[in-house]
Amino acid sequence: MIGSALSRSAKKLLDQEQALFQAEYKKHYLPKETKGPVIGAPYLLHPPGSRDGVLLIHGLMAAPYEVRQWADDLFARGYTVYAPRLAGHGTSAEDLATRNYSDWVDSVDRGYKILASCADRIIVAGFSTGAGLALHQAISHPQKYGAVVSVSAPMKFKGLSSYLSGPVEGVNNAAAFLKLNGCQKRFAPNHPDNPEINYHRCPIHAFNQVKTLMRKVYQGLPGLFLPALIIQGSRDPKVSPKAGKMIFDRIGGKEKKYVEIAYPLHGIVRGSIGVSVFSAVNEFLSHLPHAPPDPNGRSS
Repeated sequence: MIGSALSRSAKKLLDQEQALFQAEYKKHYLPKETKGPVIGAPYLLHPPGSRDGVLLIHGLMAAPYEVRQWADDLFARGYTVYAPRLAGHGTSAEDLATRNYSDWVDSVDRGYKILASCADRIIVAGFSTGAGLALHQAISHPQKYGAVVSVSAPMKFKGLSSYLSGPVEGVNNAAAFLKLNGCQKRFAPNHPDNPEINYHRCPIHAFNQVKTLMRKVYQGLPGLFLPALIIQGSRDPKVSPKAGKMIFDRIGGKEKKYVEIAYPLHGIVRGSIGVSVFSAVNEFLSHLPHAPPDPNGRSS
């Protein structure tokens, strides 16, 4: 945790998440696959006097460190930021292969409780699958959030392989039932933009869980009326450039903004290109109401 002192309740919740990560890290550690613990650990950045928070969610096969540059930018602007660790992440691909999207939702729900214990108004934001989860939160719990920011949500994938993941998992399930384990293809190669953070194997099951999540998000978008910022890479090689506009057009509310970022990689929240994303996010956030300062000068 960086910043001012936390309330007892906030510290207890944060300690529980750290302990959960440490236990799962030890249990699922795989040499040459599991990254250092600083990559996978959740973190809270809490500036003195801050009452506005951002729940910042990382993507599939990544970890909280993926959004650290973004978190630092928000922290520097006075926001309390919590980056939860999605279940099955920051450990190993074997761990991720056993998880469902509902486990990721639970991770985000716990993250909200941590942030709500030290912030009065909360924005939910995320990158890639994290953006899908942010939209899911905004649709499912609009009373909890002041706005939603979605960066490269995977509403529509590029490539034939994305259409084959469902049938492949069906074959895997049949092979498991028949105890034909040698016939299973549980993982596909992943060629990450950030190899120091991401898994190099993608569990077929996890990929299909992303598609299930995004189908639910798509169904719920007409009922989304929170202020929304949708950012999409116009040259994204993994998520179809049409995905962002699909989301934007289907959102029911009128207080929404769409931004395209021209970049040839999927990962647009790290490195120099991240500055363009953060600028668009900060411009959007600047027009939202902020929590008034505490007259007693307390930070939480």
